[in-house]
Amino acid sequence: MESLTVSQVEALAPDTASLKAGQGLANSRHWTGLGGSNAGLWGECKGSGKEPYKVRVDLSNNGSDCSCPSRKFPCKHVLGLMLMAANSPGNFSASTSPGWVSEWLEKRAVRQQAPAKTTEPESDPAVRQKEAASRAAKREKLAENGLDALERWLKDMARQGLAFAQAAPSSYWDEQAARMIDAKLPGAARMIHEMAALPGSRPDWDEILLLRMGRLYLLAQAYRKLETLPEASYQDVRTLLGWSVNQDELLATTPGLQDDWLVLASQTQDDEKTGLRTQVNWLFGKNSQRIAQITNFAFRTLPIDTSLIPGISLRGELVYFPGAFPLRAVFKEKHISASVFEPGGCEKWPVFLDAYSAALGLNPWLDVFPAVLAKGIPAQVGQGWFLRDVQGQALPLALHFRSPWELFALAGGTPLTVFGLWDGFTFLPLTAWIDNRVIWL
Repeated sequence: MESLTVSQVEALAPDTASLKAGQGLANSRHWTGLGGSNAGLWGECKGSGKEPYKVRVDLSNNGSDCSCPSRKFPCKHVLGLMLMAANSPGNFSASTSPGWVSEWLEKRAVRQQAPAKTTEPESDPAVRQKEAASRAAKREKLAENGLDALERWLKDMARQGLAFAQAAPSSYWDEQAARMIDAKLPGAARMIHEMAALPGSRPDWDEILLLRMGRLYLLAQAYRKLETLPEASYQDVRTLLGWSVNQDELLATTPGLQDDWLVLASQTQDDEKTGLRTQVNWLFGKNSQRIAQITNFAFRTLPIDTSLIPGISLRGELVYFPGAFPLRAVFKEKHISASVFEPGGCEKWPVFLDAYSAALGLNPWLDVFPAVLAKGIPAQVGQGWFLRDVQGQALPLALHFRSPWELFALAGGTPLTVFGLWDGFTFLPLTAWIDNRVIWL
């Protein structure tokens, strides 16, 4: 039976209340019919109803199912079952799974390996090609008109001065973002929303806002010269503005990178306006020493991928999306590996900053630069926090980093390895390693 750790299960909990309730159910007295195999876990939990709740877990990707009416995913019963497996694996007899478990596992395996759905009989290829060209031309025209309006808006804001941006009502930003949505440029709309949150948010907000304005203007200019750009930059510009890449086609036509991939960190953001949940996972390849970003989406309470738990290692083939400095990727195939390791990192900050400079040269619209920094020592100077390297060079930590004292206490004056995101101004730690321990910050 595949082993689980408490920290892996805790990372799956949708909220603190569900985790606490699951901890209360992580005791065999609440359960009957407990069992486990390399494929899954199962059990029946006594609830308030007449019949116990049937709970099952797919250990290949930590997917789960429960017959309870809860709208949370995973529910407290699933968390209780997994926590008990992590703390007391002896409660799970290695046996053949019952039908209600084996049938569910088989269906999940078939869905994961199912080929693309067949479509209705195809129409005349020439007609389809003509219709596709017409749709593409309409979108290109909408985009050009939208970018004309965007450039005028950016120039007007520059002329009025950034003090105006600080006093501007939310409608000033929302209306322009809405125009970008109408122009089929959701990427530009996202950047405007990010700019709207900057005024007054930090001491150097004006410098960052000016940089974001410049990058957005550069993006509009680059779109007008798409045909002159290298293929990788061509893909970057279109993707940033909102053109999507067909993932099935990408997986079918692009060679992948086989490696052991350590899940470094996972971040989930909820958009209250749209109900869209975005999960960003960062991975590190053991042999390739490359970092990858895997992004998943879910709407409101719908389940989101639970296989990428920080701290686990996955052996599989990863395919990067096209770009001049590729980060975003998707798995072609994967399975959980027992080979957990500590990532290697840069020990000298000037070398790290040179790597960041080179990445910006390839993709000037890079929002954050993921990096593993080795032998870093947290230090407080005045009211600010920094991470020093072996030569005494220091990087400022992000003002919104919530755990500087925890990081300082963990290090105790000794070097540690830290993974985080550099935005060109400050470094945001997400994960740390010290004495073969991993800590999520």
